[in-house]
Amino acid sequence: MELPPSSKYVARRDEAVSDAERDSLAKRLAREFEAGRIDQPTYLETLDELYAARTLGELVPVVRHVPDSVADVPAIVDTGSGEPGELAPIREGSWMQPLVVGGVALGAVLILLLLLFLVV
Repeated sequence: MELPPSSKYVARRDEAVSDAERDSLAKRLAREFEAGRIDQPTYLETLDELYAARTLGELVPVVRHVPDSVADVPAIVDTGSGEPGELAPIREGSWMQPLVVGGVALGAVLILLLLLFLVV
């Protein structure tokens, strides 16, 4: 997996590794090992690289072994099936539905009042 230039491990490669960053990567690496996606020698070698790293740039080989957690789509986000730029229909039972219906009704009333004003 090639890291994009915007990745903090590339863009801020000279920044010191924090304990929180190290812990986060260690947990992600352990999940990959427990799931069987990396073997024990790779896991141990990558842990050594993780704890030897002093800068974010030195973590690039470690990050390549763990999936990007940011790239995962959160459970609350629904992937659409439409074309880019196309608006999705309002889902049945959405909290937006009454606002849209009310907005259409309000718009119709305002147009009628404007017409009545212009006629009189």
